[in-house]
Amino acid sequence: MKLSEAITHKNGRQRKPLVSKLDVSEREPMLSDLDVDDDDKEALLQNSDREDGPANVRNGIHGELGSVALLLFLYVLQGIPLGLAGSIPLIMQSKSVSYKDQAYFSFVFWPFSLKLLWAPLVDSLYLGKFGRRKSWLVPTQYLLGLFMLYLSSTVDAMLQTDGQKGPDVITLTAVFFILAFLAATQDIAVDGWALTMLSRENVGYASTCNSVGQTAGYFLGNVLFLALESADFCNKYLRFEPQEQGIVTLSDFLFFWGIVFMVSTTLVAVLKKENGRQHCSKKKPREEAKGVMETYKLLFSIIKLPTVFTFCILLLTAKIGFSAADTVTGLKLVEAGVPKEQLALLAVPMVPLQILLPLVISKYTAGPRPLDVFYKAFPFRLLIGLEYALLVWWTPTVRQEEGFPVYYYAVVLLSYAVHQVALYSMYVACMAFHAKVSDPVIGGTYMTLLNTVTNLGGNWPSTLALWLVDPLTFKECQGAPGQTCSSLEEAELCVREGGICVTALDGYYVESVVCIVIGISWWIIFGKKMKRLQEESPSAWHCSVAK
Repeated sequence: MKLSEAITHKNGRQRKPLVSKLDVSEREPMLSDLDVDDDDKEALLQNSDREDGPANVRNGIHGELGSVALLLFLYVLQGIPLGLAGSIPLIMQSKSVSYKDQAYFSFVFWPFSLKLLWAPLVDSLYLGKFGRRKSWLVPTQYLLGLFMLYLSSTVDAMLQTDGQKGPDVITLTAVFFILAFLAATQDIAVDGWALTMLSRENVGYASTCNSVGQTAGYFLGNVLFLALESADFCNKYLRFEPQEQGIVTLSDFLFFWGIVFMVSTTLVAVLKKENGRQHCSKKKPREEAKGVMETYKLLFSIIKLPTVFTFCILLLTAKIGFSAADTVTGLKLVEAGVPKEQLALLAVPMVPLQILLPLVISKYTAGPRPLDVFYKAFPFRLLIGLEYALLVWWTPTVRQEEGFPVYYYAVVLLSYAVHQVALYSMYVACMAFHAKVSDPVIGGTYMTLLNTVTNLGGNWPSTLALWLVDPLTFKECQGAPGQTCSSLEEAELCVREGGICVTALDGYYVESVVCIVIGISWWIIFGKKMKRLQEESPSAWHCSVAK
């Protein structure tokens, strides 16, 4: 669980940042980033280049408020399962699961970074009579609703809320991975539908619906849920008489949204029609399959370019130095006693900062060398990782019987804010460079590929960082001479002999130091090489297939 996920929506995931979904890592690629095919281009032109075009311009967005509202609602629905997936690691951490289990669950956040692998299929295979996008949207959302209804009756057993056994991490991972996969597929369909649902003059509102809707959905599924699920929060702020449980449970929340998914999907299937021209267009199966294969061949030809291949390797390794700080810190704070709902609520004051940062930073990345900003922000983000480690070390010393003092949360919030400045500086710079080097003939596909690689460069170090925390942690048995705590069996024997296992060296601190060393080494050895990529001629980035 990334620290930023505790206060913002990564990706995925890693969720997208507010300016675009996730994740606060990098922007998740939208299917609308892919090249628009002939059917969609015709539909766009049909919507916007009619004889009454000037009247449409005068009407502006007012004539399409219903479509904008539908898009916004669909993106809100998409954010719900992602927000819930982001809350599960915090719930599991409060139940003292191992970091190896957290590493297993981190695979849940991978589908949004990998959706480029099946996006061409979603874009090309459909039932023409039912609708190109509805052919995927409707069954996908029905499956999301059914999975939520299923989970509402089984999730308590998976989490073992009776306290007698630990959570069933493997089953939780499998189920929420499917949820994330379905949400990613729904995202592909909605992104594509936005191209023809709105006229060309208003299609820019689609990205606004995307960022606002997914932010709202993630907030509902993560921040609001964790607050209402917490008995302490509800008893302190929302109740007159204390109770043992929060206002809602995870089962209740899943059941409610499962019903919402089923009802809303039925209404969309029955009442919302796709563009009429699309209903009339009939592609032969061979042509559809050829389109899919051409897209995959195009992606492969882009990766084979020497400059692109080098850049992808750098993107896949650049975030190793940040993995411990970004992934483990939030879980360590929960382990130290910080209420998970309080960490989640810190997302609220961070929203204005997330809106303003891209606007400010883009002024410095708009020139010919956007990666200079990436290079300058890199060491500062590494230093913030060291500050995070100090924050985790300091946390137990300020804990009081009634909780943590206000000044502690002020320090945490300030730390998060500084982290966001460094993170967004690197993110905006990276996205600006992607836009600069992408071949204009195939710009959408090119951008989507680079964004996917960028997201993967954050996913695999995060999973590895979680996996290594426990092996790098050293414990000793106190009170039982001759006993050790090097394995689970030995730890249980220590307790049976009247001892207690005490952490002598926390693997998180070992990881933090190692990651900072790796990060500094990467910055010194490869950072300048990444800057030099800006000096390559445009032809070095262009794909001959596109021509």
